[in-house]
Amino acid sequence: MKQSLSNEASEAIERGDRLKTAGELDEAICAYLVAAAHVYPVPASLCLSLARAYIRTNNVAEAIRWASAVVDAGDDFSSWLSAASLIENATNWKTEKPRRRSRVAIAGSFTTLQLRAILPLAGFRHGIEFEVWETPYGQYRQELLNPQSALYQSRPDFIILAVHEGELALPFLSNDSETEVTQELDRWTNLWEAVARHSKARVIQFNFALPAEAPLGHLALRLPGSRYAMTQAVNTALGMAAQTRVDIIDCERLSALVGKERWCDPRYWHLSKQAVALSALPLLARHITAVIAANLGLSRKVLVLDLDNTLWGGVIGEDGVNGIKLGGDQAGEAFVAFHEYILHLKDKGVILAICSKNNEADAKEPFERHRETRLKLDDFAVFVANWEPKADNLVRIAETLGVGLDAIVFVDDNPVECAAIRRALPQVDVIALPSDPAYYTRTLSQYLMFEMATFTDEDAHRTEQYRARTLARRLEKSVSSLDELWESLEMTATIEPFNEFNLPRVAQLIGKTNQFNLTTRRHGQAQIEAFVQNPDCIHFSLRLRDRFADHGLVALMIVLQQDSVFEIDTWLMSCRVIGRTVEDAMLAHLCAHAAQRGATTIRGLYIPTAKNQLVKDVYSKFGFSIAKEVAGEQIWHYDFAARGSIENRFIKIADQGEINGRPSRAVRAGV
Repeated sequence: MKQSLSNEASEAIERGDRLKTAGELDEAICAYLVAAAHVYPVPASLCLSLARAYIRTNNVAEAIRWASAVVDAGDDFSSWLSAASLIENATNWKTEKPRRRSRVAIAGSFTTLQLRAILPLAGFRHGIEFEVWETPYGQYRQELLNPQSALYQSRPDFIILAVHEGELALPFLSNDSETEVTQELDRWTNLWEAVARHSKARVIQFNFALPAEAPLGHLALRLPGSRYAMTQAVNTALGMAAQTRVDIIDCERLSALVGKERWCDPRYWHLSKQAVALSALPLLARHITAVIAANLGLSRKVLVLDLDNTLWGGVIGEDGVNGIKLGGDQAGEAFVAFHEYILHLKDKGVILAICSKNNEADAKEPFERHRETRLKLDDFAVFVANWEPKADNLVRIAETLGVGLDAIVFVDDNPVECAAIRRALPQVDVIALPSDPAYYTRTLSQYLMFEMATFTDEDAHRTEQYRARTLARRLEKSVSSLDELWESLEMTATIEPFNEFNLPRVAQLIGKTNQFNLTTRRHGQAQIEAFVQNPDCIHFSLRLRDRFADHGLVALMIVLQQDSVFEIDTWLMSCRVIGRTVEDAMLAHLCAHAAQRGATTIRGLYIPTAKNQLVKDVYSKFGFSIAKEVAGEQIWHYDFAARGSIENRFIKIADQGEINGRPSRAVRAGV
């Protein structure tokens, strides 16, 4: 990424280079930081200069922070490789407190050495510590089919099936395209099934980028039996077959994005069987990381937007509702297109909020009166317009929604405001919009951390659910006691075992829930399915609705029975219903199972993390006694035989049919 630097930045870089050459490292760092303050994103060369200077002063933390920033600076492969080498040499890809750790195996049909080298860098940028293993060249099929292979011995959490179009067993022309496509689909899904038999890893498969060379030209698309048309059909079939069990990296889309001739360089293919050009590898690594992050629960969930010159052209407080640019001319149409793209993000589950320096009445007027607006007030879970610092307002928005700052993405046209948020709230991702609104939609679309591993009904209604949370907060101020609040919410829950309909949402919650999560065990789809098949496992989810909204599936519990003991393996709840007595209802329901199955003791485990301090006292609240504590991890016991059921007073339990194959009845106030 080439950037034009201001005179101040250029002069500061030159000064820093001179000072570094003279061995005056502290002064050089100061000069480089001055240059970095004048440009965003910071150029890769400047990031590397800072990283190398910090390494020489033994400040490893700052060195790896600046080396990781190369990911945001563009897609120059040599810069990525240099940054990756610096971090690997300094840390061996280990940090004290990563957000997640994950073992990744790359099973490739082409040379993947360079991808392996830079993938951990993309992970580091998002707080993920990758341990990457790679199959020998072209040995992916043997490794996946052999249960004793080195691949499975590496115990991967994810297996990246990095394959290219040349691996398709499709003829140039066929008289029976449907059979050819079906057989090809079977070849790949059989590998998925082998992984499911031999491992708990989740498969991430590349689909097939069509080559730039097209012998049949435009005729190929008109011939169902052409290799070109059949490859497209295979890509579609893979996507449909993957559903929730496999992730697909859409290499066909990525190759079109960068250009077919740039995606694969024939020189490097013939020289070293490099199916993806070096210049395209950083883009590929960022997309792979976004998909893995989604599976690990690290996707961002809240999009906070500025107003003036962001959602419309002009300043509403000065120009008035009829004077702002929204629809009509070229610039106005660009803002309308931006609205429509934002609505698509909302439809996929991104929570929308407003943070603007404005008078609130003025700020709301375009959403209420302007005929060209696509966004309405009801599309926003939180609307904040005042004259306080935006950093303070973002903190309040996070608190209102019950999310961490690391769930928020902030979008603004003002580079000064963007820089202020980066300084004050480094956990927040900031997207600075370009000067031309025609490119707003493209700029936002290039942000990858809204990637999702699955799509559920809850996702489609997430903004409404969080808006209901805001309304409940207002209700809270009008009642005199918690009992009155809970009664006034008119809550009803449906409790049911895991099944084929709710399993995607169950896996999603397990992957991303942090605050109300007693053990933070990240069970993948295969392990969850194993729980479902285990007769000694009690598993159930809870859906909640109240007077404001249907919140969907918001809580779950996985419990393993060992003779007369129920051991809680996983107990978690979405942050948007914390404080609603859902935990009372869940434990009451678990007590009903204990009565049915002759359990005398319920055992709970609390494993502390940086984010789940909220639940450290949950077991004691319900009368559990602590039995053991080692290195902060606690084991709690509840003597069900002596104490009986835990009471559920405020949530009505709807009829849920059979529970894990056993008849059950709706319960209120315990069993």
